[in-house]
Amino acid sequence: MSDTQLPFFVYGTLLPGEPNHDRFLRGRTCQERPAVLPGALLYEGPGYPYAVEGHGTVHGALVTAAPGAYAELLGLLDDLEEFLGPGHPRNLYERVAREAVPAPGVPDEPRPGDSGAGEPDAGQPGAGQPGAGQPGPGEPGPVRAWVYLAAGAGAVARSLRTGGTPVPGGDWLSRRPPPARRTP
Repeated sequence: MSDTQLPFFVYGTLLPGEPNHDRFLRGRTCQERPAVLPGALLYEGPGYPYAVEGHGTVHGALVTAAPGAYAELLGLLDDLEEFLGPGHPRNLYERVAREAVPAPGVPDEPRPGDSGAGEPDAGQPGAGQPGAGQPGPGEPGPVRAWVYLAAGAGAVARSLRTGGTPVPGGDWLSRRPPPARRTP
């Protein structure tokens, strides 16, 4: 697969259950599977996260565009992430190719239809355990994917590295409070 047809690694508001998932991904994907991005750190942003290169692991999902939907999906995501082109000075995020690792125990084959209905919590085995992000025997290996990282040359990435608020464990979904108990 060439760099122009890579799957996407998403880690924030594009995850299932988050506000941009249905808006941008539903009906445009043929596969979504939990994965991790080694060599990156996740920081809080104004309602959405930023990933930057670093010594950590970011939890998210590998997303494969549905047949015939790749160009549309790429354009929508570039617009959402304010990616104007490689190295553009006004980029909020830079789209770069990186190795993501599918979560252990998750099948490597696409599921028929739109797989966006699944929740990511079931696919997070190994999260927070030693060796998380590294495939074990018989598990899928790294997958080259597009990921949107905070634009490294810009003020955003610099300010995150010097004074940003890290997302615990690199998992955007972990910042949500547990659901409130319902009383009769």
